Amino acid sequence: MEHISAEIKGHFLRLYAMAFTDNNFHSSELNMLYQFAEDRGISKDDLNRVLTSPITEVKIPNDFRERVDHLYDFACMAWADGKIVDDERNTLKKYCVLFEIEDEEIDGFVKLLIDSTDPTKREAKSTFINGLNI
Repeated sequence: MEHISAEIKGHFLRLYAMAFTDNNFHSSELNMLYQFAEDRGISKDDLNRVLTSPITEVKIPNDFRERVDHLYDFACMAWADGKIVDDERNTLKKYCVLFEIEDEEIDGFVKLLIDSTDPTKREAKSTFINGLNI
C-alpha cells in the first residue's frame, strides 16, 4: 500500500465519503469504488487498507486537469445509486471549493458535472475534460 500516494488515498477517501453522503452505501457504490481502484491499478486489498487505515496527510492534486478528473469521479459516485440528492449536490460543491474552483463558477460547474455523468447519457471522462479547454 505504500506505493499509493497521499493524493490518491485522499481521492478514495473522498469517493467513499461521497458514496455515504446520502446515508446509504449501496452495492453499486462499492462496485464503482472497486472499479475506480482497478482503473488506477489498485487491488481490492489495498483499497480496503486505504479505507480502514488512519492517515494524517491527505492532499489534493496540484494539476487542475487532475482536480477535474477527481471531481468527475465524485459526480459518477454520486450517480452510482441512480439518483442525485441535495446532500450529494452540496458535497460536490464542497469539493469544488476544496479543489479551488472559482466561487462564481461552482453552481454551473456542479450542474455540468451532474449532467455530464448522468448514467443515461454519460460522456467519457476524457471527452468531458477536453471539452473544458483547460
